[in-house]
Amino acid sequence: MAEAVAIKHHKLSSPETDAAASSSQQFALPRCHHHLKEKVEYVINNGEKEQQPLLPGLPDHLAQLCLSRLHPQLLFAVCRSWRRLLYSPSFPPFLSLYSLLSSDDGAAAADDADPIGFYTFDPLSAKWSPLPPPPPDPPLRCLLLRHPSFIAHSLPVQAVAAGSHLVVVAATNHRLLPAFPRPLVFHPATRCWRLGPPVRAPRRWCAAGSAGGAVYLASGVGTAYNTEVARSAERWDPAGAGAAWESVAPVRNGRFSREALEAVASQGKLCMVNVRGRAVKEGAVYDVQSDRWGEIPAGLVAGWTGPAAAAEEGGPIYVVDEERGALKAYDWATDRWAAVAESEQLKGAVQLAAGGGRACVVCGGGEAVVVVDVKATTHGRMWTVQPPAGKRVMSVHVLPRMSKEAIAADH
Repeated sequence: MAEAVAIKHHKLSSPETDAAASSSQQFALPRCHHHLKEKVEYVINNGEKEQQPLLPGLPDHLAQLCLSRLHPQLLFAVCRSWRRLLYSPSFPPFLSLYSLLSSDDGAAAADDADPIGFYTFDPLSAKWSPLPPPPPDPPLRCLLLRHPSFIAHSLPVQAVAAGSHLVVVAATNHRLLPAFPRPLVFHPATRCWRLGPPVRAPRRWCAAGSAGGAVYLASGVGTAYNTEVARSAERWDPAGAGAAWESVAPVRNGRFSREALEAVASQGKLCMVNVRGRAVKEGAVYDVQSDRWGEIPAGLVAGWTGPAAAAEEGGPIYVVDEERGALKAYDWATDRWAAVAESEQLKGAVQLAAGGGRACVVCGGGEAVVVVDVKATTHGRMWTVQPPAGKRVMSVHVLPRMSKEAIAADH
């Protein structure tokens, strides 16, 4: 039966189809195999009726247990009731892309319009959907994406994925000051925004990352350059009971406040470098358990030649070489980088996110997201996700999908 579903799905075509078909063959469902077969055959021969059970002959709660073992692509392909189940709060969520988008020219369409928008890309339906509106304070229309004196110089909006939350932590407002005294937090499971607690030292041009579900900020510039802020670091857990940010060990110097940086978590450590690209750089490693900063391995800093990321669920650090267009993975044991994929599409990469066996690279100045399959069985396979018309991608993040109330699952 699983093979029959895969064949039906193959006709729908998707970058995920081959992987979904191969994944479906790994599932063994001896206790409900005939229920699945009966459902698929009925839908193929008769279409779907609104009151049809998820699986004929089984109560829905047992049917969900059976269906949760199938690849989401297969469930999405068969019928509307299974698609609705995919987006219900009670069903294990699949991973989606979440993105900060700006207009093509980097400016708002009107003086009172927001210069950025928050969207999610559903890999099953291959559609973008806007997130619910964030709180009005701080107003997003006050964010500055281009320096008034240096139009070609973009001003970043920094966000991280932490513990199934999207957390917007730093940006520049129209007065050239830190725009977020409190983080802006979105939770896909509830489709709700909220404001986090006040940051101890609001900042921009900082290093931002997550480890163990907690958000970390390090270095950066406050209302003006200040050595104390440039060496400070703090953390906050969006899902924890703590209501405040807490200070952690300070960075050894203030050289990590030159630009917006990624603090990438791997092997229980947060790693960062102070300059992007191939320029001579300095690195630092923060041990989350011991609350100490240490030296970065020589091979790690030498190969850090572009945007970097690691999956929140664990795994290596990935870096995209901006000049070569090469995606590579770091091996802690050997202190070396291994090639994953190389393509002209990856040249000029500006941001990277990882999760679910995928590396998602923002390329072409935000004109596209190139998705690279980094799993061993399909190593290096890639495809492109285009942003909505008139939009550019500022950053992408990998998080669980929203529920059906926020996405039209029937279409």
